[in-house]
Amino acid sequence: MTSRPVLVVLFDGVQSLDVSGPVEVFAGAARHLGDPDAYPVRTASLDGGPVRGQSGLRLLPDASLAEAVADGPPHTLVVPGGEGTRTPDPALIDWLRVHAPRAERLVSVCTGALPLAEAGLLDGRRVTTHWSVCDHLARRHPGVRVDPEPIYVRDRELSTSAGVTAGIDLALALVEEDHGHDAALTVARHLVVFLRRPGNQAQFSAQLSAQTARRAPLRDVQHWISEHPEADLSVEALAARARLSPRHFARAFHAETGTTPGKYVDRVRLEHARRLLEETAHGVQEVARAAGYGTPEAMRRAFVKALGTTPADYRRRFRAPLPTT
Repeated sequence: MTSRPVLVVLFDGVQSLDVSGPVEVFAGAARHLGDPDAYPVRTASLDGGPVRGQSGLRLLPDASLAEAVADGPPHTLVVPGGEGTRTPDPALIDWLRVHAPRAERLVSVCTGALPLAEAGLLDGRRVTTHWSVCDHLARRHPGVRVDPEPIYVRDRELSTSAGVTAGIDLALALVEEDHGHDAALTVARHLVVFLRRPGNQAQFSAQLSAQTARRAPLRDVQHWISEHPEADLSVEALAARARLSPRHFARAFHAETGTTPGKYVDRVRLEHARRLLEETAHGVQEVARAAGYGTPEAMRRAFVKALGTTPADYRRRFRAPLPTT
């Protein structure tokens, strides 16, 4: 079996979950495959000494970065995020500049994209990172194409992911690429997570990406939309629920949530349909009706436009294992 060594970079201020999430995925895959050499994982800091994570957790690396690559580059190099990426050690940037391009796969988790950008490794590439630093990354490195929406982005040998748990989704995607759907599914079951969320899934749900309205009638409408995606959610119907004229309602909703009623409804319905496809055995027609699309074709158009895939393909790829009785 092919061995794909994984090297995880450690530094002071690292986010420990950015480290442990992918490590548990790769280690779990090796156990499932019955081959500890499938993904031999090592951690390394600049000098080989222990580091203090941003939560205060002390992490002891296996080696120094120099020692870790003495016998050749890793197959997969993982750069986690954390507060330590805001002002990274110049020596770490120099090491990344020289050694990161030699890895067959380069992976960043959360704000791990920042030191990679400082090393000049993201210029001209499409990447993502934690939502809170997307604007900072784009301003500081205008040559980088920052996409703030997805939970992870694959661009040839480079893979970047959003905050913390998105690193698990990305690692599962890499395991699936290497060893197939069943291997990734088994690892996901042991970690009690979905097989993996699609990379183009938004970092925020509709409720989180939009602001919560200040006024109670508009907040009530937001809650109503989330709880009744199958209902009549036209501007006229929602305005009547808020006891406002349609024109006043549309203006007030946009002013207080940062999005239009129509876009908010579209995102809520898409999320609801995705959850049903992932978590239930309902047929596509039943899902379309429950999510408020009316017809499977209307839902299909919405999925293709937003996700680049059909509902049927989405279910085949991302459905979570249903409980057995």
